[in-house]
Order: sequence, then structure tokens, then C-alpha cells
Amino acid sequence: MTIIRVPKSWEIPERDVTPESAYLNRRRFLKTLMRAGIGASLMPILGCEKGEEVNSKLAATLDTANLEAKRNPAFSEVDRPTTDRILAGQYNNYYEFGMTKSIWQAAQALPTEDWKVEVTGLVKNPRTYDLDDLQKAFPIEERIYRFRCVEAWSMVIPWIGFPMKSLIAAVEPTDKAKFVRFISYYDSKITVGPFWTLGQKLPWPYTEGLRLEEMANDLAFFAIGNYGHLLPKQHGSPIRAVLPWKYGFKGAKSIVKVDFVEAQPATFWNTIDSHEYDFEANVNPTKPHPRWSQATEKFISQGPDLKWKKRPTLPYNGYGEYVASLY
Repeated sequence: MTIIRVPKSWEIPERDVTPESAYLNRRRFLKTLMRAGIGASLMPILGCEKGEEVNSKLAATLDTANLEAKRNPAFSEVDRPTTDRILAGQYNNYYEFGMTKSIWQAAQALPTEDWKVEVTGLVKNPRTYDLDDLQKAFPIEERIYRFRCVEAWSMVIPWIGFPMKSLIAAVEPTDKAKFVRFISYYDSKITVGPFWTLGQKLPWPYTEGLRLEEMANDLAFFAIGNYGHLLPKQHGSPIRAVLPWKYGFKGAKSIVKVDFVEAQPATFWNTIDSHEYDFEANVNPTKPHPRWSQATEKFISQGPDLKWKKRPTLPYNGYGEYVASLY
């Protein structure tokens, strides 16, 4: 009997179609930023620190308290392997602590004790949660999601947290609430990232936002952990937004406030350059960034050292069946 296998919506062929020029263009832009006085690089292909001593120190930052959670079967596998925990923990964007990828050491300065998340704005039940409240109030689960950076690299990460729609149900936004704004922790004495770029003062604190119907989507997620542990600081502990169909910069880290508002809020990168970083920021292989193609991505895979595998970019990062109707 012949068995006909119908591919799942997320499965893709192995093709290499993006030229290295996309990354070279990125590097040229970063040199421009350095000449403007930033003094650090945004380069997405930096060589990673190596050696047993460095890996040991890095691993120590990832060995946070265990966080057990049942895996959601709807989000239990993807079309590529989970990124190695060490790789995911050493290659991060967290601009409050610097403009390179190797910010894992600097991020350890983040004070996470007695963390509070204020939920306010156009809601019937405003609340301030601590981390214990969040774990008790909402259904904690694990989800394996693709992660796609606007810089055309990607990972797969097992996140632990709860759906954003659970928070919506708890605080009950009013009819006037059309958007939500996430505000990240900021203290210029601790989060000593760059203050200026190309002559422009950066709009700290880091803020991001969604339409309310995007926040209510099944995919939208608040992460408080990954890889079976509480969220490490370089990943945006104690709580961050995870929106797998959007570019990674939409996922605000170290959130201190969730504000329900009527008008579209200003956000960090959209304020800096709305042409390059639009508010919607959905993963779209047919819409290039002004300085590089988004048709392919370099996937960070497994092993002790940084390794790349080129893959075609999927529309909505492969999650179109969940979110395409929103657009």
C-alpha cells in the first residue's frame, strides 16, 4: 500500500538562497554607528568567546532555579532542533546592557529581587503582581517556539510561561482599550547601554506594543523561564514577551509595566527609525529590510560553539495558521 505523506504547514525544503552580502551590508552600517560614537558593535556574526573557563561562567548564569512545566502539545515541536542552551545564553540582544551580542556578563547586573509587574491603564481590575503571584495566578506551561531576529538569524527555544490572553481575562480591559504597551526595566546607573545613536537620543526605557487582538492571540506568551529553569538575566528575566510570528525586537524584556491604552503607543525601535522597524514587525520573507534581505535566515544550531545553518524564512515565521487572519 502506498502511503502519501502530507507535509505539515511548517515543514520546508533545505535550500540556501541568501547571499552573504546581506550580512556584509549590516556590518558596514554598524561601522557607521561606531563612527557616530556608540563605541560598540551590533554585528550579528560576532565570534563567540571560547574556552572552558568562559563556558563555565556562562553556564553558571543559566543555572537558575528549576521551573517545571508541562509541555503544551500544540507547541511541542518544530521543523528544526532546539538551539543549544549555551548558544542561546551567549548570543543575545539586550540593548540596555550594550550593543554587542555578548552581553551575558553585563546583564548579570540586572536586579531581579522583589520584582513587580504593574498592570494598569484601561482595565477594570488593575493589579500589581510579583513573581509568585504570576506563577499562582496563571497556567504555567512550556512551549517550543521558533525565534526570528530582524537581523536575519534565528533560534528555537523552549519557553516556560503563560498565554497573554490569561492576563487579559484577569484584568478585563475596557471597551476603550485598543492597544497594550510593555515597559521594560530601566535605570541609567545599571542599564548602561548606549544613550545616543547617529546624533539621536535613545528613547529609554525600552517600550513595545501590540494591538489588543494580537495580545489575545493563542501564540502571544509571557515567558518566565526557558530550558527548564527560571529565565536567565540575559534572556530578559524575570518576565518577557514572546511573540514568535514577529521579529524579536517586539519581545520586550524585563517587563515592569503592562499598560492598556486607547492609541497606538510609541515604541523603542519604531521611534528611532519607523522606516526600518515598523510597529507591526511581522516576519515577512518578501519584505526586505532596507539594508538586507529577509528571504533567508541563519539558524543557530547545536554544539559548544556558534554554528549556523541557512534556511528560507517562513511567512509569519511559520505561524500563519494562527495569525494571518489578524492582517
